[in-house]
Amino acid sequence: MKRNSTILCIGFLMFGLLVLPFLTACGDDGGGPTQSVTSPAETSAPPETTAPVEYLVTYTEEREPCKCRNANKNLYWGELHAHTILSYDAYVWGTMTTPEQAYEFAKGGTIILSARGSDQIQQVRLSRPLDFTALTDHQEYLSETYLCTNEDSGAYDCPLCQQFRAGGLTNLIPFSFNLAADPASHIKQICQSPGVDCEAISRNVWKTILQNAENAYDRTSDCSFTAFPAYEFTLSPKLSNKHRNIIFRNAEVPELPPSAFEQSDEQGLWAELVETCLQKDNDCDCIAIPHNSNWSNGHMFMLDYPEGMSLEEQREEAAFRAQMEPLVEIAQHKGSMECRNGFEGIPYDPLCDFEKIRDENTKECTEPGAGGMSGMGCISRYDYIRNVLKLGLSEWLRLGVNPYKIGIVGGTDNHNGLPSKVEEYDFPGCMGMCDDSPAERLGYEPDLPSFSLYNPGAITAIWAVENSRDALFESLRSRETYATTGPRITVRFFGGWDFPAGLCEADDFISKAYETGVPMGADLTGKPENASAPTFAIMAEKDPGIKGHPGTDMQQIQIIKGWVDSDGNEMEKVFTVAGDPYNGASVDPQTCEPIGEGWEHLSTVWTDPEFDPSLPAFYYVRVVENPSCRWLQYDCNKFAEDDMPESCSNPVIKDVIQEMAITSPIWYEPAS
Repeated sequence: MKRNSTILCIGFLMFGLLVLPFLTACGDDGGGPTQSVTSPAETSAPPETTAPVEYLVTYTEEREPCKCRNANKNLYWGELHAHTILSYDAYVWGTMTTPEQAYEFAKGGTIILSARGSDQIQQVRLSRPLDFTALTDHQEYLSETYLCTNEDSGAYDCPLCQQFRAGGLTNLIPFSFNLAADPASHIKQICQSPGVDCEAISRNVWKTILQNAENAYDRTSDCSFTAFPAYEFTLSPKLSNKHRNIIFRNAEVPELPPSAFEQSDEQGLWAELVETCLQKDNDCDCIAIPHNSNWSNGHMFMLDYPEGMSLEEQREEAAFRAQMEPLVEIAQHKGSMECRNGFEGIPYDPLCDFEKIRDENTKECTEPGAGGMSGMGCISRYDYIRNVLKLGLSEWLRLGVNPYKIGIVGGTDNHNGLPSKVEEYDFPGCMGMCDDSPAERLGYEPDLPSFSLYNPGAITAIWAVENSRDALFESLRSRETYATTGPRITVRFFGGWDFPAGLCEADDFISKAYETGVPMGADLTGKPENASAPTFAIMAEKDPGIKGHPGTDMQQIQIIKGWVDSDGNEMEKVFTVAGDPYNGASVDPQTCEPIGEGWEHLSTVWTDPEFDPSLPAFYYVRVVENPSCRWLQYDCNKFAEDDMPESCSNPVIKDVIQEMAITSPIWYEPAS
């Protein structure tokens, strides 16, 4: 019998198609978490929110208030990192998808995926529409891409533009290496052509990007889809990744926001965004989201205080970072950045092997290195977010400010113009003509980033009052977000000091949790004298899937705790708080049919049994599914046994995975 549980549903429209569970029944009978109940209860919707919209959301733009809004937050799914034909590398790889087509795809439309130089044509569609999308085309080379692809431009016939249009890795290298220079700059051979003004062209293309987002955005009370103005800041010194996605709250944006051609470090990026956006006498607001720290050789989160900087100046710098970068992308098609095994002094966690693309024997950085974007150089423990979160606690102890109080989002970094195309069973590739067929996707080159080591990517979940730019952005700022590696698992996570064991059984579970505790992304403060330790209420619902592709059962809920001990050591521990990691479930790789069962619903109220009120700590939730087929196995199963590519039997490449959801942390800082 499949394990299920009582569910109380709220009546808001989820995924544009589904009513998704919001309140759940759970509890602790004293002997451990209650994990399953056999009979479903009647579903009921809460009364319509009567508070005025101004109370729930601060509007910074003209729009109709959403008909569907909820003081206890609705769950919205979307993409914060995808590229179209406007990105130089996507174009060189052969991508033809325009921003208009990408938005149509995100809303649930069918588009034709094709690539220049390839005879592969695919009709592609999301299994379920998205609620929001930010297209993050590279700000660098907007003008060069335009000039090389428009016949009327003054640079169209220059040799480098001809190579650009020919595409392929060889013709991408000059652009990538130019971007890796310090400082990076526009391509002189293109931008110094007669009659060419690259800055003016970039400004015009940026206006087009903004108009595309505006056209896709639903300002009516239906609030069916939100499109954010956004771009990628592609800083790549010595081929080390220091990329950020910049998400704007509304259409009040700089005339031309900073790229790596204007700013050679993240501090310069933040400073220019403050000057051209945050300090403007309008409603401009933005955040920067780092991604692919696994390719940064220790640069992305390096503590880099100039020599002679006072402690107070360091505090200001740390607070500035925390203000500008409240979130981090924890997973995407180039790997998972949550954690990694093999670093000295850090305990082994089997799930930290999930979607890694660098060799496990790569040397650990003693100082920042180079070449990570080409699979070269050292790997830093601080290339992985769990260790960065611990570093933030150490900095809090030293400075009184945590520069790495970062919440969690996910993305795809898809370069085909396919936001959140994350289904393992239907992966069309993500890099234009380079991986548009199973044979291409299954290629493998030792010691190099290979397509068979990539994955479909991750998706962002936001708990927000409504589906508008302002409401979603406020939740991004407050970090009430999480990521999954593809499935749409529902997760609620609250922390408090006196949650009762039966909290989740209450009809008003969510409102009580907000009233007496804090949600994911927040600080747990105000410890009562009679409280021995914090308690956490967690609820998870499996992805229901779609017809023909049911979701995978859940295996377990884990809480990952990080802290700094009394000797200054950065510590971590993984607690299984619901479910069973040894439930015996597996999958048949030949058919991808699941073997065994897990849970459709898991929830619990858990108290930290090792809490020390004198030590700072963070807690985040990881919800883990039963094993399922990785996309590679679905592709390999399309071949006859004698025709299978080498990667189908390569032990380095995983064919079975366990997908997961990872929440933003809740932080505890002792009172000073």
